Amino acid sequence: MNLLPIEIKVNIEGEAAAALSALGGEGVAQTTRRIWFAEDRDGVADGRVRLLDEGVIVRFRIGGGLDELTVKLRPCDREKLVGRFTDPFDATPFTYRIEEDWSADRRMVAASLTHGHPPGALLGAVQPGADSAASIGALQDQFLDVCVPAVRLDGLVALGPVLSTKAADVALGDLEVDLEAWRVAGLQFLEASTRVKPKDGDDVEELAARAERRQRKLEEAVRERGVTLSELPDSKTRRVLTALAKARRP
Repeated sequence: MNLLPIEIKVNIEGEAAAALSALGGEGVAQTTRRIWFAEDRDGVADGRVRLLDEGVIVRFRIGGGLDELTVKLRPCDREKLVGRFTDPFDATPFTYRIEEDWSADRRMVAASLTHGHPPGALLGAVQPGADSAASIGALQDQFLDVCVPAVRLDGLVALGPVLSTKAADVALGDLEVDLEAWRVAGLQFLEASTRVKPKDGDDVEELAARAERRQRKLEEAVRERGVTLSELPDSKTRRVLTALAKARRP
């Protein structure tokens, strides 16, 4: 089985704009988008996030160019990725990625299938009363049917919007990182991320050792600029979705 790229993330709590500036994000071009997540309607009525609990994320990104609908499995059992979903591919308007996702001491595999849409094409799917599942196309349905057949996407409701501000390819010391700030429901986060790609001749241990060095370097670079890393155990996606679901309870 091929080695996977590793995306390394650090999360920062508090004033997202200040952290973005401290890490050099103000000096580069930024993209602003609105993000919605689709969740099980009945679960949201009970203040629960059933899809996320099953490791399924349905995300709408609107603005900043093409709209995007992404279906992601995280954590993902790589052994369940079968057929055409065994390996990554690009087939416009689809992009399919498999990568490791590292944050603090959490390490997991994530598989995501993104469908690009013309600007504004997904706005109807995130409106109040809409069934957000209607915008999920045949290939994304196939991805879920093959890889997580027990999960059904019926009667989804969109939670959001999250305001996202992203600065890509920011120089942080000798690292190149992406910075993304989220603001929603009184919560603010900043995520700094960088990727480590397998090299020819790498084995599992060599790739992991290089990623561990990169992770330490990223954490140190953030701290050196006076920014405090989050010590909360839950991911920003879980915290946001949980807060939005509770806010929607009748």
